Amino acid sequence: MSGTFVGMPAFPEAARDAVRDTTLRGNLRHATHTIRAKRAKAVAEVSDWAALREAGKRIKDHTLLHLDRYLEQLEAAVTAAGGTVHWAADAEEANRIVARLVRETGESEVVKVKSMATQEIGLNEALEAEGIRAYETDLAELIVQLSEDRPSHILVPAIHRNRGEIRDVFRSEMGKWGRPAPDGLTDTPAELAEAARLHLREKFLRAKVGVSGANFMVAETGTLVVVESEGNGRMCLTLPETLISVVGIEKVVPSWQDLEVFLQTLPRSSTAERMNPYTSTWTGTTDGDGPRVFHLVLLDNGRTDTLADEVGRQALRCIRCSACLNVCPVYERAGGHAYGSVYPGPIGAILSPQLRGTASEIDASLPYASSLCGACYEVCPVAIDIPEVLVHLRERVAQGGPVTREGNKVVLKPARGHGAERAAMRAARWAFRHPAALRTGQRLASRTRRFHPRTLPGPGRAWTGSRDLPPVPAEPFRDWWQRTHGGKDGAR
Repeated sequence: MSGTFVGMPAFPEAARDAVRDTTLRGNLRHATHTIRAKRAKAVAEVSDWAALREAGKRIKDHTLLHLDRYLEQLEAAVTAAGGTVHWAADAEEANRIVARLVRETGESEVVKVKSMATQEIGLNEALEAEGIRAYETDLAELIVQLSEDRPSHILVPAIHRNRGEIRDVFRSEMGKWGRPAPDGLTDTPAELAEAARLHLREKFLRAKVGVSGANFMVAETGTLVVVESEGNGRMCLTLPETLISVVGIEKVVPSWQDLEVFLQTLPRSSTAERMNPYTSTWTGTTDGDGPRVFHLVLLDNGRTDTLADEVGRQALRCIRCSACLNVCPVYERAGGHAYGSVYPGPIGAILSPQLRGTASEIDASLPYASSLCGACYEVCPVAIDIPEVLVHLRERVAQGGPVTREGNKVVLKPARGHGAERAAMRAARWAFRHPAALRTGQRLASRTRRFHPRTLPGPGRAWTGSRDLPPVPAEPFRDWWQRTHGGKDGAR
């Protein structure tokens, strides 16, 4: 990835500031509770949801294990349909390709469909450096762009803003980017939506170049798919003369039959809809219909390295529904900015450290940005075991070890500041391997419980700074079991 947000501290420090912002917490609490309640209702309507979830998991795992074959099939199909395929190893190469393609059209502006991949590589900033202005057309992305802010949510980038704040942004900033906000604009949703519609309409009608991502790519036909709820994507995909799509290599699916599964699970998991209002598909170019020129930029940017990790690779199943964010107690309180990445929340805590590595302070801290409650796994429509990957990455940060970076096998050194954690894990390992010592320690802890402090000293202060130390029970479980069951039922 193209690095972290400039100046971002480690997650604990960024989160500490975020939880003190009462307005932010109120906005997040209201939005996440509303979205997850609607999602639960939409999912409950489907009698075979568990089967769809398992099917999505298996399709993704199969595709990832045969990714080379399906990508080559996709390239051949796109080319046969009149498109041009470009391969980008990293963000710098992808940005260079897109900037060159735009310059070759002679245009100096593009309209964009909401795209996580282009945010990941910092495309807007790269185009601006080349004298090309990129206009976001998704309502939430427009709000973020006008306010010179950063996205805080995968599905709803401006989730941290309330209606009053959005009205103020429209009033003060719209005129700098094009058509100004109407006089007397209020914070009612209908008026805000109309202001955005009028502002964007002139950009849609004059744009010659569109830039998009894609939710899925169908290998058998070379078809790209974008699902959305506002119609701005349809405008960007059909009106410009040239369309450039930047898509992560993991977004490919083998067939239309496979796509059917995700077109059922994605809308219910993301927007709590039975189906997306707009599902746009395009295959190469067609005379007299849509863009005359189509370019597909296939982006790696750390995905191949992630694929090499047998535990961590399941993060590549992600279909960007954001369901995990809406149930995460950590995200609800800290917000998306604290994650220092375009991928916030639980999925960001496992995806960003794999795509970018764990060398930076923020990336080394992300695997710890979780309570491991497991709510994210329960709602994931492709059954990514996020807690499992979080623990796996914590071990990598604390212990170091072999990983793949830029296609090469390297050995990471343990990150700084984790000496106490390593010592504690070694002590726990020794204790669990020596049952007699463990039993003696448990009995000693129970008998001295009245002298135990409520907070921990030294490195433990960080943990007990916001919570009490759990009290030790009056007797160990084994002793209680022996006393109450008399050693029956296999008690030892």
